[in-house]
Amino acid sequence: MEAKIKQPPSFEDAIERLETIVESMESGEVPLAELLAKFEEGNTLLKVCESRLKEAELKIEQLKKQKDGSAAFPPFETERGA
Repeated sequence: MEAKIKQPPSFEDAIERLETIVESMESGEVPLAELLAKFEEGNTLLKVCESRLKEAELKIEQLKKQKDGSAAFPPFETERGA
């Protein structure tokens, strides 16, 4: 039996899930144990989003620093398969 490595969600999926978590937490109808689990999941998703945004920021900075001003784009690697 092969163990599958779970890939982090895409930025868009993580944001969507975060919004759902926040809405459910704001409703005030979530039991404490579930609230803590949702908080932990939200924290993990937040780290995923921050990481993806930082990667995008670094790519933009690389593009800005092209010496001759040309639009030479380095290959952009994503975690998603083609």
